[in-house]
Order: sequence, then structure tokens, then C-alpha cells
Amino acid sequence: MKPPPFRHHAPTTVAEALDVLAEVGEDAKVLAGGQSLVPILNMRLAAPGHLVDINRVTELAGISVGGGAVRVGALARHAEVERDHAAHDAVPLLRQALRLVAHPVIRNRGTTVGSLVHADPSGEMTAVLSLLGGSVELARKGGTRSVHAGEFFVGPLESALQHGELAVAAMFPVPPTGSGTSFVEVARRHGDYAVCGLAALVTADPDGRITSARAAYISVAPTPLVLDLTDAVAGQLLTGADWPAAGRLAQGQSEPEPDIHASADYRAHLVGVLTVRAFSEAAERAARVAA
Repeated sequence: MKPPPFRHHAPTTVAEALDVLAEVGEDAKVLAGGQSLVPILNMRLAAPGHLVDINRVTELAGISVGGGAVRVGALARHAEVERDHAAHDAVPLLRQALRLVAHPVIRNRGTTVGSLVHADPSGEMTAVLSLLGGSVELARKGGTRSVHAGEFFVGPLESALQHGELAVAAMFPVPPTGSGTSFVEVARRHGDYAVCGLAALVTADPDGRITSARAAYISVAPTPLVLDLTDAVAGQLLTGADWPAAGRLAQGQSEPEPDIHASADYRAHLVGVLTVRAFSEAAERAARVAA
């Protein structure tokens, strides 16, 4: 199928883009990578009268590290973020998650900020932003605002982005010293949406004893589900922590829903199994950093 008719706008500056968005309001969609938007248009699930193509707005490109965070511009492609060495050194979880996003050809065009705005409850980057306590920078004609991840994801395919606003960047905070991270998921095929997945972050003191263990789950709730599992392993050594106990705690704090891909019971089972797998890997990485 082909998309319904729309007027194409090609601004070259953020100011021009915001002018267009202010003028056309709710009748506009923003095109960056288009890996989610274009299929939606082709299937006629959305019919905007205006398409604001920001691919010529070069000031929205780029990835930078500073101020305790990695800043990803709205035009930074998944592949660029994945391959950025400075970003990986600061926040290894970015690369760990991005390698699981769709397929290389999709990552070459798709944008990280775009995937956040799309707010798919199965999207890996939503979990990364939520776990790290990151934020999305939004601009509109006459002002800007920063929205914390906990408030940005409102529901399935629904974010806090308002009509007339443009997401210009996302901020991914650097994890605390002594941390290790991991991202694991189960999908029917590599590159498919995850049936269940999670980002894990474990932090230990200089003696290797766990001070924090948190995870963000995808495909189990309408928005990324962030759980603090520290009580299950607090004070234990990284090398011998009782991660199955953390898995059981996660199962008790989650209420997965069934769909055509998996039953609620199967998803609950995956929550437990993947929690053990992710934290075991994250703990190994934290131990290597400490060594």
C-alpha cells in the first residue's frame, strides 16, 4: 500500500522545523529515520496532512559525551550510536542494547531518538533510557523542556511529546562507578520484537559487594517496567550473588499480559530466567571493571 497524500516539508534548521510544526499542529508527523513511521503510513494507520522531514537539519546530528551523560542528537542513527567508541566507553549499555535492535539495515537508517518517541513497549532503547534515568529534550517555538524517562513514556506507542514539539536529543546518564550492565531478550527470530527483554544494572562497592541491582523490562507492560531488585542481593559478592532470588522477586513484581506472541505465564517465566541471565552477565562485567 501507499501512504495517503501529505505535504512534504524539508526544513534546514531547527527554527524552520519548529515554525512548520507550530503552524500545522496536530496534522503533522516528523520524519527522521522513518523505520517505524513509513510502514505506519503505508498501512494507513496514520494519515497526517504534513510530513516534516528533518533529515536536512544537520544541527540535530551528532553524539557527544560530557557532563556525566551521553547526548544523542535526533538525527543520530542507531548504527552511529552503536559504533561510537566514546559513547560505548561512557555507557556500555547503549551498544549492548543496540545490537539487538532489528537488523543492520534498519539500524543504518533508524534513529535512537525516533525510537524513543515512538514509545513501543517492545523497544530496547526505551528500557535503556528508563533504567539509566535519562531524559528527552523537547523544543517548540518559544521554548524548550526536558522530560525525564519516567514521565516521557505515557503508554503503548504514546509519549509525552506534544503537538508542535520536536524531540531534539536524548540524554543517557553514565552509570555509577563500580557498575556493570547487560541487555538480554528472547525473540522468535533475531531482529524481531522481543517477547521479553531487560536491561540490567548492578553496582558494587570497592570490596565487590552489591549496593544496587535494578532492571528495566520490555514487552511485559504498557511502558518500560523499572524494578529495584536490590533487596534480593544487597551485600552479596558479585561473584556469588543469588540472582535466582532476584528473578523470583522480579516475577512477583511484574504482571505480564498475554498476546498473540506469548501467554502471560510464558512471559512471567521469561522474566525470571532472563533476570538471572542478565544480572549474571552484568555482575561479571562489574567484577572485571573492579579488577
